[in-house]
Amino acid sequence: MYSSMFRSLCRSGGALLQKSQQPVQRLWTTPAQQRWASSLPMNTVVLFVPQQEAWVVERMGRFHRILEPGLNFLIPVLDRIRYVQSLKEIVIDVPEQSAVSLDNVTLSIDGVLYLRILEPFKASYGVEDPEYAVTQLAQTTMRSELGKLTLDKVFRERESLNSNIVHSINQAAEDWGIRCLRYEIKDIHVPPRVKESMQMQVEAERKKRATVLESEGTREAAINVAEGRKQAQILASEGEKAEQINKAAGEAQAVLAKAGAKSKAIRLLSDALAEQNGDAAASLSVAEQYVAAFSNLAKETNTILLPSNSGDISGMVTQAMTIYGTLAKTSTKPVTAAEGEKGEESDNLAA
Repeated sequence: MYSSMFRSLCRSGGALLQKSQQPVQRLWTTPAQQRWASSLPMNTVVLFVPQQEAWVVERMGRFHRILEPGLNFLIPVLDRIRYVQSLKEIVIDVPEQSAVSLDNVTLSIDGVLYLRILEPFKASYGVEDPEYAVTQLAQTTMRSELGKLTLDKVFRERESLNSNIVHSINQAAEDWGIRCLRYEIKDIHVPPRVKESMQMQVEAERKKRATVLESEGTREAAINVAEGRKQAQILASEGEKAEQINKAAGEAQAVLAKAGAKSKAIRLLSDALAEQNGDAAASLSVAEQYVAAFSNLAKETNTILLPSNSGDISGMVTQAMTIYGTLAKTSTKPVTAAEGEKGEESDNLAA
């Protein structure tokens, strides 16, 4: 008796298991985000829940528990599978919609929403149609965020716009057990006239940049030329300064050399005059220089001044030696200094 009952129960359970393997109604599983029209899994006492799915069970019309992935047992007739929720990441296409920016430009924007069900209980009992609710919330949030930005900022701040939309959706969908992971804007369409004006603005901006770059290049070239001229003048002045310093140093060394040579010559002349027959040698030197100077008269100019006794060479020599002797006698300096003065006087007489 018991064996026949067990066989009949197994046959009925197998039939029910075959029925449970039919397509079930699931949320967020098709690309078009459509719910399947087939029925939910039936209670076959022994149930196998797939991974990343949550089956919501009601007992006598009231929430009982959520079946975990793997083997599960239910009571026939009393327990019923009411909802099947997918715990995978879900992608929803947000339809294209019109929005007005802060500067009164009408835009057409569509996007993609990525979300995940965190609490199957809230997703099942917190909202009637989660897909429709999240889609409408994304559209309204997008319109409100676009109304806060101008057209230029919409293109520049897409990242911040996406994050603001995600934050607003998460605040509203917290009671639904759904968390929005990210939102991405796919396309932004602007009216044709606005697009043309934007293109003209871009071209004008490029021309402005080209003009500015060209003027900066001209300015840099002029600055470089002026800087080169300045450096050239500085180097030329430094070269001239160094040349003058070297010339002055050379002249000073020449003067010192001449002074040394003259001092040496005077010293030698003084020594010679101090020796025996020095006066006779001095007289001879004066007579030779007189004759040489007399021979050069009238070579450089037509005006000639001659002494009254120009032909009396002995008288001129005697007069020169008399002056020399007088100076030598009246000198009160030491002997070495007197000798130096004699040499200098003799040199002057010779000149």
